[in-house]
Amino acid sequence: MNKRSTLKAVAAAAIFALAGMAHAQQTIKIANIVELSGPGTTAGTVFKNGVELAVKEINDNGGILGKRIENYSVDTQTNPGVAKGLTQKAVDDGVFAIFGPVYSGSIMVSMAESKRGEVPNFTGGEAASITAQGNTYVFRTAFGQSVSFPKLAKFINTKAKTLAVIYVNNDFGKGGRDTLAKLLDGTATKVVADISTDAGQVDFSAAVLKAKQSNADAIFAYTNEEESARLLRELKKQGWNKPVIGETTLVGQKVIELAGDAANGAVAHVGLTVDAPNDNMLKFKAKYYQAYGSISDHNGIKGYTGMYVLKAAIEKVGKFDRKAVAQALHGIQISAKKNPGVIMDVSFDANGDLDRESYLIEVKNGRQVVTATLPALNAKK
Repeated sequence: MNKRSTLKAVAAAAIFALAGMAHAQQTIKIANIVELSGPGTTAGTVFKNGVELAVKEINDNGGILGKRIENYSVDTQTNPGVAKGLTQKAVDDGVFAIFGPVYSGSIMVSMAESKRGEVPNFTGGEAASITAQGNTYVFRTAFGQSVSFPKLAKFINTKAKTLAVIYVNNDFGKGGRDTLAKLLDGTATKVVADISTDAGQVDFSAAVLKAKQSNADAIFAYTNEEESARLLRELKKQGWNKPVIGETTLVGQKVIELAGDAANGAVAHVGLTVDAPNDNMLKFKAKYYQAYGSISDHNGIKGYTGMYVLKAAIEKVGKFDRKAVAQALHGIQISAKKNPGVIMDVSFDANGDLDRESYLIEVKNGRQVVTATLPALNAKK
C-alpha cells in the first residue's frame, strides 16, 4: 500500500470512529431483559411491547433531553441464571437503564449485576423481598406485595371468615402467601387450608379438592397467569361456587382468554387494568391495540409507564447520570398531568416501591369490570 492509500485509509477510519462517537452521544441505550420463552412468555412479551411502545412515542417527540433512545430486547428464557448473565452483559455494554426481568425469581438473582454497574433497573416482579435487600438501583413498575396486600387483606376480611390459599411455590407465590398470612393474623379471617402448587403445573384437581374439603368460605388464588387459567377451569369443573379472590395474575387478559367462561366471577385487587376509568389509561389501551392488534394486560402497562418514569427522573436531574437518576427516583413524586405517560400520579419510596391508586375488579362476561377505585396506600386522608 502506497503512502497516499495509507493516508486515505487512516482518514476513513477516523471518520467512521467520529461518526460512531457522534451516534453514541446522540442516543441513550436501554436493555429490555425479559421472558420471551418458557413459562413467562406472556408476561415478558407484553412487558417488552409496553416498553417499546413508550420508546417509540418518546423518540417521535424528540427523545429525552434531546437524545433518542436506543432499545434492544433479549430473552431470559424464564431462567434466573440466564437473566443474570444477560444483565451482566448489558452492564458491561454500558446501558443507561435495564427493564426486566418480570419474574420475581429472575430479578432476585439478576439485580446484583445492575447494582454492581450502578444501572437503574426497573422490574415487573412483585415479591416483597425484591425491594427488601437494600439494592438502591432496583425499582418496581407495579405494586410490591407490601403495598398491594394490605388493600387485599381488608377486602378479604369483608368476604370470608375462613380462607383456602392456593399459591405457586416460588419467590412470587411464597412471598404473597407469607405476606397475606401475616396481615390476616388476628383478624376475622382464618386460613384453613394452605395449598402449594408448582410453576407450570397442569393438573389442579388435587389442589381444588383440598380447598373444597376445607369447607372454606373463599379461595385466595396466587399463581402465574397460565396456571391461574388452569386453576379457574378446574374450579368450574368441580363445581366450586364460592368466591375466588386474587391479585392481578388471577384476572389478567391472557387468563380470561385461556379460562373462558370459567373466569367469570373471579374477583381481584389490581394495580393496573386497561379498563380503569382513567383517560390516560384508555388512550394507552387504544395505542397498544393499534400497535400490536391485541389488548394489553397489566404487564404492558408496567413496561410503558416504567419507561416514562425513567424519562421523568432523567429530566428532573437534567443530565444523563445513572447514579444521580437512581438517587432522584427515591422519594420522587410524578404528576400524570405533567407527565401523561405515567398514566396515574405515582410516588416512589426509599426502597424503590411505588404507590398510586388501584382497583377492585370482577370478571363479567369475559372482561374486567372495575367495581371500586382505591386510593394510594399512603394517600393523605
